[in-house]
Amino acid sequence: MKHAKLFAEVALCAGLVSALSWVTDAGAQETKPRMKLGAYYFAGWSGKCPYDDGSVSNAWAKDMPTHFTKKLATEYAGRTPVWGWRDDTPELMARQIDVAADHGLAYFSFCWYWHDNKKPLNAQAIDEDSKHLPMKLFMQAKNNSRMEFSLLIANHGGFEIVGTAAWKQAADFWIANYFKHPRYLRMDGKPVIMIFSPKGSDKDGLAYLQEAAKKAGLPGVWVAGCGGGNPEDGFQIRTAYNTKPNKGLNLEELYPFRMLADWNISVWSDANRPVMPYLPVATQGWDRRPWEAKNGEGLGKGSGVSPHFARGTPEEFEKYLKRMADWMDANPKQTTQDRLGLIYAWNEIGEGGWIVPCKDDPDGAWLKAIRRAVYGK
Repeated sequence: MKHAKLFAEVALCAGLVSALSWVTDAGAQETKPRMKLGAYYFAGWSGKCPYDDGSVSNAWAKDMPTHFTKKLATEYAGRTPVWGWRDDTPELMARQIDVAADHGLAYFSFCWYWHDNKKPLNAQAIDEDSKHLPMKLFMQAKNNSRMEFSLLIANHGGFEIVGTAAWKQAADFWIANYFKHPRYLRMDGKPVIMIFSPKGSDKDGLAYLQEAAKKAGLPGVWVAGCGGGNPEDGFQIRTAYNTKPNKGLNLEELYPFRMLADWNISVWSDANRPVMPYLPVATQGWDRRPWEAKNGEGLGKGSGVSPHFARGTPEEFEKYLKRMADWMDANPKQTTQDRLGLIYAWNEIGEGGWIVPCKDDPDGAWLKAIRRAVYGK
């Protein structure tokens, strides 16, 4: 028997009151999914906004999280999640797990950050990083049996892991703190991790990761490189974080979603990629004007500027994801054995890639599109 469940959510940001009232169908999970689809999870919606200084001019920042900006409070307030901007309570994580699982998502891939940049491991700083709090809440959630989780190693500027010794420290830390968790994403018993910057990895360090995992009783580790990574360097899978066209595009025009989707689909079938399993990513959107803004309205002094793409309709998004499943059907030798796929992203709201229900989508139309693509209904 199928059980219907009504979710009612009240958003707390900027005086928004909005009901989340779609009916979710846990019974859909009785149908075999076409693929094991996950979503990248960016935890910049905890901690304290740097503009929250008690001043009248920055009243918009009061009680807001680290990556909230004035542009998100004003011009882009339609992106406000129905539950508000913060995601740092056990109750909200449990609710996100239910919402995601009810709509066909099998796992979150949480962004994980090294401390200190280019230096030896600082375990205390890693533990205290607010961007790791939602992952901790997921690991502790009473309903986390409904999903799995993995690490996306965000080894980019500010969080670089440099040198074999540091990569060995990272390996030991991942094994001790995450890989043995019962809900960690595995294939053939091997934990799966994604490396944001394969060029910044260390060959000997990744070899040590395999050795240390086996000593810890694991059969090894699947290491996926975002946009790069070869077997001889310690990678077994290729994937991406997000990907979008740039050549010949300007910074003034808002390009159509179809251009973004078609580009991603072409990346899945890149003939120049080494012969190894591929984990396709559907970049759901890219428009980080809320972060690019200057004069105190964006993120810090303003993040880097790049071409912007319109958000597609739920119907366009559904077709996009169905093409991912079709690609897996047509390329079984390139597809990972568990038919893993990813969406960029669950909540990269500042960058324009999000599927959480929001002020402009209180009924979760994009989530329903995911469920239809995964379960065929």
